[in-house]
Amino acid sequence: MSAEKRLADLGLVLPPPTRPAGNYVPFKRTGNLLLLSGVGPHKADGSFTTGVVGGDLSVEEGYNAARQCGLVLLAHMRAALGSLDKVAEVVKVLGMVRCGPDFGKQPEVINGCTDLFVEVFGDAGRPSRSAVGMMALPRGIAVEIEAMVEVK
Repeated sequence: MSAEKRLADLGLVLPPPTRPAGNYVPFKRTGNLLLLSGVGPHKADGSFTTGVVGGDLSVEEGYNAARQCGLVLLAHMRAALGSLDKVAEVVKVLGMVRCGPDFGKQPEVINGCTDLFVEVFGDAGRPSRSAVGMMALPRGIAVEIEAMVEVK
């Protein structure tokens, strides 16, 4: 089944691709790789999920923020390639979680994004991955995620 069909079957609607908040591009293609800049958890109303995971946000809220980052990344993939069906596989994901020094559940949070990628791409959505904690992220966002995908 195609990724676009899976997305529709799941009832997921991608947000409009976000605009860069600085002097960079949201994605860059080199050869058969598409590199996606880090994105935050944009909500439908244009706001972000902000806060400290493990502090004022639960792990579940962090997971949902990471899933929202995944939706934004999918929107950027579609904008870059014209269709999610042109993604051969998700190669690498770097997930950053705003948290305190004793928080250790970054992998559980970033699963929000990678679970989504597996739902959409099947086994081709299961990337190599890093999930790290950060004391601060831009504009107080709870999660930031970047990715690299191979293009068909």
